[in-house]
Amino acid sequence: MRIDRIDIINVHNPFNHPFTTSFTSFVNRDALLIKVYSEGLVGWGECKAFYGPFYNPEDNGTVLHVLKNIIIPAILHEDIAGPAEFIEKFKYIKGNRLAKAAIENALWDLLSQRSGKSIKTLLGGTQDEIKVGVSLGSEKTLDDLYRMIEKYLKLGYHRTKIKIHPGKDIEVIKGIRKEFGDITLTVDANSAYTLKDVELFKALDEYKLQYIEQPLGECDLVDHAELQSQITTPICLDESIDSYEACEAAIKLKACRVVNIKSSRVGGMYEGKRIHDLCVAHNIPLWCGGMTELGIGRVQNVSFASLPGFTELAHDVAAANRYFEKDITIPMVDITDRCTIIVPDETNGIKYTIDENAIDAMAVAHWIMK
Repeated sequence: MRIDRIDIINVHNPFNHPFTTSFTSFVNRDALLIKVYSEGLVGWGECKAFYGPFYNPEDNGTVLHVLKNIIIPAILHEDIAGPAEFIEKFKYIKGNRLAKAAIENALWDLLSQRSGKSIKTLLGGTQDEIKVGVSLGSEKTLDDLYRMIEKYLKLGYHRTKIKIHPGKDIEVIKGIRKEFGDITLTVDANSAYTLKDVELFKALDEYKLQYIEQPLGECDLVDHAELQSQITTPICLDESIDSYEACEAAIKLKACRVVNIKSSRVGGMYEGKRIHDLCVAHNIPLWCGGMTELGIGRVQNVSFASLPGFTELAHDVAAANRYFEKDITIPMVDITDRCTIIVPDETNGIKYTIDENAIDAMAVAHWIMK
C-alpha cells in the first residue's frame, strides 16, 4: 500500500456526563483522527490519547509531535504491506504506542478495503457478537451512583464496573451490594493504591467482586504479585499491560488472574493479538478495554474483541450513546436487546461509514501532510 497523504484532525466531542476517575474528570473527548490516503482508498484511525498525560504517558501533544515529525515523514510516498510491516519498521521508536497505533489502525482499515475482508476476518476473530459491560466514574453521592447503576442494569449491561479511590471504596461497594444484591460487579482503581492498603483489599474479598482492576502502580508487578497472593479476588491488570513483554512478566510473576487488553495502549491490534494469544496459552481470562473512544476506535474495538479468547468476560465497549449525543460513524455503535454488539463482517451486512460532516463540525484543528 503506497501512502500518498495523511491528515490529522483534532476533534472535540462533549460527553453526555462528565467521566470522573481517580486522577481527573473529563468533560469532552479531545481526540486525534488519522486519515490515510493510499492508491485511491482512505483508511481511518483514531488516537486514544487524552488532552493530558494522566492515564498514559502520552497525550495528544506528544502524539502529534511523533506523528508529524517522525512517523509520517518516514512513510509518506512509501509502500507499506500492512500493520505487521509498519510495526516492524518503527520498533526503534521507544514507547509512543498510542501514536503508532493511530496509524496502525488506519492501515487495518485500508487492508480490509483492499482485501474485501473484514478486520474480524483478518485478525482471526470467531465471535459474531460481544458482551457489553458498563464502566461508571465516581459520582458526587451514592444516590447518584445508584441511579446510574439502575439505568444500565435495566438496559441489560452484563457487568457493572465502578471507579474507586481512597475515601471512596469499601463503603461504596458495601452500599452497592446492599442495594443491588449479587450483580456482576468489578472495581477499577486506576493505580490509586499501594501495597500498604492490603487490608482494604482483603476486606473487599467479602463482596465477591469479579475482579479488582489495576489496584497498584502500573510498574508494580512485584507488588501486584504479593497482593494477589494475599487476596482471593482476582486482580486484573490494565495499565501494567503495555506490551507483550509486560504481559509475559506479569504471568510469570503471578501478578494477576485476568488481563484487560487495550490494543492501542500496546501499539495496535497486531501487538494486541500477540498478547491475546499469550494469555490464551496460559488460560488467563481476557476482556477488551475501552478508552471512551469515538466511533472509529469503538468499531475497531468491537472487531478486536471478536478474537476467540474474549468469550468469558464483558467488555468496556459500550454503545456510543453511553458517552456521546453525536458520534462520527453512521450508524452510531449501538447494543442489541441482548446487550451485545454485533461484529461487522462480510456475512452479516453490518457496516459503519465515516460521518465526515460530523467530523467537520467537531474539528478544532486539521493538519495535512502529503
